[in-house]
Order: sequence, then C-alpha cells, then structure tokens
Amino acid sequence: MPTTVTKTKTKAETLDWLRRISGELATATLKRLEDTLPWYAEMPPGRRSAVGLVAQAGISSFISWFDDPRSTPWIAADVFGAAPRELLRSVSLQQTLQLIKVTVEVVEERVASGSVDLREAILLYSRDIAFASADVYARAAEARGLWDARLEALVVDSILSGEADDELPSRIAALGWHGHGEACVLVGTTPRVLDVDMLRRTARHLDADVLIGVQGNRLVLVLGRAELPSTDAGDAEPIDEAEQAAADARASAQLSFLDIAARLEHGFGPGHLVLGHAVPSLIEASRSAKAALAGFAVAKSWRHAPRPVSADDLLPERALAGDNLAKTTLIERVYRPLKDYSGELVTTLWCYLDNGRSLEATARELFVHPNTVRYRLKRVSEVIGWDATGARESLILQAALILGAIAEPEPSRRRLSS
Repeated sequence: MPTTVTKTKTKAETLDWLRRISGELATATLKRLEDTLPWYAEMPPGRRSAVGLVAQAGISSFISWFDDPRSTPWIAADVFGAAPRELLRSVSLQQTLQLIKVTVEVVEERVASGSVDLREAILLYSRDIAFASADVYARAAEARGLWDARLEALVVDSILSGEADDELPSRIAALGWHGHGEACVLVGTTPRVLDVDMLRRTARHLDADVLIGVQGNRLVLVLGRAELPSTDAGDAEPIDEAEQAAADARASAQLSFLDIAARLEHGFGPGHLVLGHAVPSLIEASRSAKAALAGFAVAKSWRHAPRPVSADDLLPERALAGDNLAKTTLIERVYRPLKDYSGELVTTLWCYLDNGRSLEATARELFVHPNTVRYRLKRVSEVIGWDATGARESLILQAALILGAIAEPEPSRRRLSS
C-alpha cells in the first residue's frame, strides 16, 4: 500500500512540474524550429504563429495524455484543432513530422533527468502523434481525391455533352491538366475491374495528359499532349545546336494519338475502341467526343475494324446511321476538294468505282488509256489522302461522292449529268 501511494505522488509531482515548465518548453521549441527548419523561418508571421500553436498544443496534449492516456483517444483533434484549416494546405506531412521531431527532442532534453516512466511516455506519445498526423493528412488527401474525382467526372460530362461553360478552363486547371496543345477523345468499354491508376501511370509515361470518365459500360478517356517548346529563330532566348537537336529529337519521337491509344488499349474491356479526331485544344474536345461516340455506336458494322480504330475510318457507317458530322466531313474532305481541283478527277473516280475498280473498264468508258486512269487515281490520292484502289478506302470515297452529289443544288446536278 505505501508503494502505491508513493508512485501516485511521484506522478502527481511530475505532472505539476510539467505544467509549470510547459510555457518554457513551448518557447524553447519555437526557438529550435527557427534555428533548424528553414521553411519555418521563411513563413509569414501568421502561419508561423499557427505552427507555434500546434507545437504548444502538442505539449499541452502530452501532459493531459500522461495524466491519463485513455482520456485523449483522438490526439489529432487536440493538437491540430488549434491551427487554421489552411495550415494543412501550406505545411506538408514531411514538414509536420519535422515539427513533431523537434518538439519531442526539446521535451526529451528538458526531462532527461526525469523518471523512466516519463521518458517512455514521451516515446509512446510521439509515436501516437506521428500516426495521428498521418491520419489527418490521409483524410485530407482522401477528401481531395473524392473532390477531384467528382470534378473530373463533371469535366468529362461537359466535354461529352458539348455544354462547356466559362468555368470549364478553371476546372480543367484545378485538375492539374498540363497539356496546352491538341486533344482527342478515346471511347471503349469499361473493364470488369477498372485500374484508373494504371491508366494514369501509362499516360504519364507517354508524356500525355488524361481525364477519365465512366458512363455505365462506356469508358471515356480525354487525351492531351503538351506543346513542345518553340525553337523559332525569333525567340527571345536563342538555344544552341545541342538544345535544338534535343528539341528536334523530342518532336520526332512524339507519339501520335493513335499510338497513345494503342498503349492504353489494355486498360479497356473487350469490344471496340474508337478514337476521335484531334482538335487544337481541350476546350474544343467536344467535337472529338461526338465523332468518337458516333463511331463507337457503329463500329460493330465493320467486321475487321482494328483496335483502336479512328472515328474517321468509320465515316461511311456513321453517315448511314445519320451522323451529320460524318456527312459534312465526307463532303468537305473528299467531294469538294476533288471537285474544286478538277471535275475530271471526280468523273474518273465515279467511273472507277462504278466499274468495280477495274482500270480497263474505266479506260474504255472514258475513252482513255489505262495508264491515264492510273495517273488520275494517283492525283486523287494526292489531293484527298485516300487511295481509291483499296477496298476500305474505296467505300469511304464512294460514300463521299454519293453524299456530295445529293448535296449539290439541282441545276449543278443537271449540268453534271449532261
């Protein structure tokens, strides 16, 4: 019985002593922080005061915890409750742990001559406060992650619907989008187990930005690629030959969006994977999204469609399904350039396709040599970029001719037929 009384009295005396020197410990801690931590000395006065409150609260909380460890089940609320919320955004977890380390060192030095129980209590408390700090930052990171996920879903939905507003650029910036160059949209099926981190990691290794959205069984990726630094001769700061060579090497090594999509293909579920056309910036990505979604809806009609496939390679199917963007694209990229270049090329292409891509039959109908037909078809390919001699590309060209003829005003059609 006397032993128990002595132990209780000793602890009471220790607590009384700790309370008396708590102000001294806080002052010594702040002095040590300023001497040993550069980031603390560089802080504005308001934030330094907030950090000082955290250190002082940590010392006071330790005294309460030493009195009864069960009375403070949530240490972080005691210690960090004295600091403003913005402190979490201005002080990193690493800096917080440095703060704890300095505080514990100061307290340990001051109580070095104290009892073994007190020194053990400091070690236990420092462990608990370190875990509590990590928990505070983990909760903040989780909340930020949930907010980012909701914001990302909102941005992707805005792009898909084409309902972009004045706030879209700021929302994109808040998500950490680094690309300021071209962008496009990739649409596929959602896998049974979606690994978002893997998609982001792969895109990062490809020097690409990515926004991810899930819409039921559809997985949508908005891809971006940062513009390379300008190397024009008129730049304010000229670069040497080595830097120029490095910039040229980066430009030549930059992957196309189709190559990037192929590297991301394994993150999608089974089925078709459709890539919309590139647009100048993320703000205009809704046009790429419309093309990708329209292509995804009709991709099953092309038996041997590659994975991924460009939405522009599905123009005939999209046009048959009523996609006005596909119809306009076929007319503006195939029919009108050919017609403006030479009506002779349009006539030759019509005849060639109507005759089952036979050079001899086309030559007979046009009363020319087969080599003339070959030359004109080569010119067609040079003007519009599609080769009429290929089975798939001939389908695209024939669809363009049909749509272009339909779109022609009636007098023009009479003149063509005559």
